[in-house]
Amino acid sequence: MSDRIESVFIGTAGLALAAFVALYLAIARSAAASEPAARDRLVRLVALAIAVEALHFVEELTTGFQRQFPHFLGLTDWTTGFFVTFNVAWFLVWIVSAFALRPNYAWAYFPIWFLGIGMLVNGIVHPFLALASGRYFPGLLTSPFAGVLGAILLRRLWVLTQARWW
Repeated sequence: MSDRIESVFIGTAGLALAAFVALYLAIARSAAASEPAARDRLVRLVALAIAVEALHFVEELTTGFQRQFPHFLGLTDWTTGFFVTFNVAWFLVWIVSAFALRPNYAWAYFPIWFLGIGMLVNGIVHPFLALASGRYFPGLLTSPFAGVLGAILLRRLWVLTQARWW
């Protein structure tokens, strides 16, 4: 396996774990028959979350996260092309999912759970990376906003979904 591919797989392993948790939540908690006004509020919150995550991505991109994070793990740099493509693809998925929340499509909840989990983790991990490296780490400035908003989003998702009892 090439060093770059190994770096991508190892470096994104935490995101894979977050995706499995999001998938579990999307399966275990069904989209409740909530009122349209509650779903509208969720869509507005998701739009705000996407905007904050976009700011976070811009901070990471312009300060070299795609190089510094793999180096922190002892891995090879990620290409800027990979980093941008990976993030833009998720932004597209989140935008489409936000529109699908209004009619309450069950499939739309998985990417939104993933967004909330990812934002919460960003709020925790980036300060840790800065402390561990003893300096500013790319993404640090916007990570607290992402973390708080991720917690709010997860709470709202929890309230608007209900546990399935098969």
